[in-house]
Amino acid sequence: MRRASVALALVFFTGMALGQEALDVSRENETSIQEVATVTPVTRPVERVVVPTYADLNCAGFLTQQAVPDSTIVAGGLNSPHETKFVSGEVVYLSSQQYKEGARLTFVRALRDPNEYEYFTGQRKLIAATGQPYAELAQGHVVDTRQGMAIAQLDFACEPVVPGDLAIPFIQHQQMTYRQPLSFDVYAPSNGKTQGRIVMAKDFDGQLATGAEAYLTVGSNQGVKVGDYFRIVRTYQDDLNDPVDSLSFQATVMEDTQKNSPTIGHSWYNWRHKGPSIEVKDMPRRSLGELIVLSTTPSSATAMVTFSLEDVHVGDEVELEPAAPAAQAASAEAPVQSITVK
Repeated sequence: MRRASVALALVFFTGMALGQEALDVSRENETSIQEVATVTPVTRPVERVVVPTYADLNCAGFLTQQAVPDSTIVAGGLNSPHETKFVSGEVVYLSSQQYKEGARLTFVRALRDPNEYEYFTGQRKLIAATGQPYAELAQGHVVDTRQGMAIAQLDFACEPVVPGDLAIPFIQHQQMTYRQPLSFDVYAPSNGKTQGRIVMAKDFDGQLATGAEAYLTVGSNQGVKVGDYFRIVRTYQDDLNDPVDSLSFQATVMEDTQKNSPTIGHSWYNWRHKGPSIEVKDMPRRSLGELIVLSTTPSSATAMVTFSLEDVHVGDEVELEPAAPAAQAASAEAPVQSITVK
């Protein structure tokens, strides 16, 4: 009998110990969950931003309605005609002798999209209204002017320069400051400031991530300045109008066990449906990330995605962010340049 009592006591105390340990673990997990919710909330995550590099600043390209000088083109190089692509450290021949030795140059290329594919309806017309796209290819300086063609050396190349590309006076850039990481409000309502659209992306991409360059439909004529931040936003109505994303809205069954499954909006084919109707236009606008303006022209701005929560699409809308307080601004390590084409 005594042995049985001792065994029961051991079982009782062991159960208490295990219960206390489980309670402690539960409290630790609860604390951990609270810490995660406090540090990285779903609706207000803390940004993990990137800062533009020298290549980002000088290889982003631009759209402009202004005339870009086209009187000087690249005619060839040291190993022409066997070599047609010229990179950093090589020399190229210019079709003009108007430059003085030591003059600094920027090499650009007027672009066309050979695929002529539209990522959103009316994109090509909107690009034409915003400006002619140009790629920034390289920087160099004139090293010899003694013969019929000036000779220039490529000091820095974003991508190979080829015959027919344009040599224009060096694009002078201005310095700016970067904003420190902030808590990002995913469901921030419109602030009423300047709004525009991502009309095109570098290399004619359709989707962008952090570090990618995009071209906006607003520029210095709308008060946009180098160093401004824009919020990237999208509505669910935009998804409904997208030929790919809209397919998910057309799913007829979401869960087999649901008695009255909902439908998305009103349409003729579900007029007999007895379930509730979900109105996409009433869903909240969501923020996808942020852009920083690298350069401006009167009709457009070149910007880089500094932070993104998901893929950014060409056609997404942008909204100017309020200026950051001076205490939250960090000096740029390298000068950021603003394109002024005359």
